[in-house]
Amino acid sequence: MITFLLCLAALVAAYFTYGRYLERICAIDASNPVPSESMYDGVDYIPMPRWRTFMIQLLNIAGLGPIFGALLGAAYGPVAFLWITLGGIFMGAMHDFVAGVISLKSNGRSLPEIIGEYLGNGTRMFMRVFSVLLMVLVGAVFMSQPAELIASNVALPQLESIAFGSSTWELIVVLAVILLYYILATLLPIDKIIGRFYPLFGIALLVMAFSILFVLLFNSDTYVIPELTSLENCISDPQKFPIVPMLFTTIACGAISGFHATQSPMMARCMTSETQSRSVFYGAMIAESIIALIWAAIGMAFWGGADGLNTAIAEYGGSAARMVNVITETTLGKGVAACVLLGVVGCAITSGDTAFRCARLIVADMFGIGQKSFAKRVGVSLPLFAGALFIIFGLPFQTIWSYFAWCNQTLAVITLWCITVYLFRKRKPVAIGMLPALVMTYVCSSYIFISPMMCGMENRMLAYILGGVLTLAIAGAVHIKARK
Repeated sequence: MITFLLCLAALVAAYFTYGRYLERICAIDASNPVPSESMYDGVDYIPMPRWRTFMIQLLNIAGLGPIFGALLGAAYGPVAFLWITLGGIFMGAMHDFVAGVISLKSNGRSLPEIIGEYLGNGTRMFMRVFSVLLMVLVGAVFMSQPAELIASNVALPQLESIAFGSSTWELIVVLAVILLYYILATLLPIDKIIGRFYPLFGIALLVMAFSILFVLLFNSDTYVIPELTSLENCISDPQKFPIVPMLFTTIACGAISGFHATQSPMMARCMTSETQSRSVFYGAMIAESIIALIWAAIGMAFWGGADGLNTAIAEYGGSAARMVNVITETTLGKGVAACVLLGVVGCAITSGDTAFRCARLIVADMFGIGQKSFAKRVGVSLPLFAGALFIIFGLPFQTIWSYFAWCNQTLAVITLWCITVYLFRKRKPVAIGMLPALVMTYVCSSYIFISPMMCGMENRMLAYILGGVLTLAIAGAVHIKARK
C-alpha cells in the first residue's frame, strides 16, 4: 500500500510542479491567438470551455489501455507501479503537453505535418501513412472489444471473440450499432456528438476509477497491494517476456503512448487560451496514469499478488474484459459494476471514434481537402471504416493488439525526437525530450529483436546489443537533422 500511495502522490504533485515547469519552457502566453478563433470553421475548429476540452482529451487518450493494459502489465509485478509513475510524469505527460502546445501554436496542425517541419519531408510522408494506418488499427481494436464486452454482459449465446473469426449475429448487431455511432462522430461537427456525450462517459469513467480506489483504500485487509522491494520480473515466463522491452509496450496508455499526440491537435483546435494547455494536455495524461495505477493495483491485490494474477490471466485466456467483470462484480456488486462497465466501454468507444476522426483530419491535411463540405468528409472517411472492418474480421485480436502496441510506442518515439528538435531550435533544455526519446527508442528497437511477434531472438544479449546499435543510429540521424 505504501508504494501505491507514494506513486499516487507523486503523480498528483507532478501536475503542480513539473507541469508548471513545462509551461515556462514552452512560453505559454494567454495573449497569443488560438486556432479556435483564427481558424473557426464550425466543424473541427470550434471554441469550447476548458472542462469540456479536458474531458474530451482524457477520454480520447484513455481507451482500454490504462485499464486492460495496466491489468495485464501488473503481471510483471510491483515494478509496473514504477513504470506508470515515472513514465507518466517525465515521458507521457511531457510528450502529450509539448506535442499539444506545438500544435496549438501552429494553427492546430495534425501530427504528421508538425513532425515534417522538425524531422524533414521524408519523415512527414512516412508519418502520414503510418499515422493513418495506426488510427485505423486503433479504431478496429476499439470497435471490436466494446462490442464483445457489451455482448458478454447481456447474456448473448455462443459468444466468441469477433477478432477470432467466429461471431454470432447478435454480436454483429452490437458491432453495427457502434460502427454507426463512429460514423456519425467522425462526420458531424465536434460539438454535436463528441462535445455532448463525452461528459456522460466522463462521469462513468470517474465513478469507475474512484470506486476501485475506494475498495483499495478501505478494504486493505482483504485486498493487499504488494510493495515494490525489487525490480524482479514476476511474469509467469520472464525469459520470454523480459521487463525491457515487454512491460514498456504492455502498459502504454498510462505511461506513454504515441496515439495521444495524434489526438492533441483536435483539442488544440477547440481551446480558447494557451493557458489551458497544462490542464488539457498534461493534466489529462496524469489522470490517465492514475487510472492505470489503480487498475494495476487492483489486479495484483484482487488475486493475491503477481503470481495469482498470472494464474488468473492464464485461466481467463488473457481476456482482460472478463477479468474486469470479475473484479468489479466481486468488489462492487452488480449495480455499481454496471456503471463501471459503462466507464470501460466508454473509454474504448471514446477513443475509437476520435481515432477515425483524427484519421480523417490527417488525410484531409495530406491532400488539402477542405472539411466544411459533408460530402468531402464522407469521401475521406468511408475507406477508413472499410479498412477497420477488414482488420476486425481478418486478423486475430492478439495479433492486432501486439502490432498496435509496438506501432503505438514507435509513434511515441518519433514524436519524442520531434519534441527534442523543437526544444533544440527554441534553445530550451533538450534533455527534457532527448532522454525519454533515447529510452523509448531503445525499447522499440529491442522489441523488434526480442518479441515473439517479430524476430523472437533467443540470444537476449545479442538482441539488446542490436537494439542499442539501432538506437544510436537513430539518435545520430536525428542529431544530424537537428544541426542542419
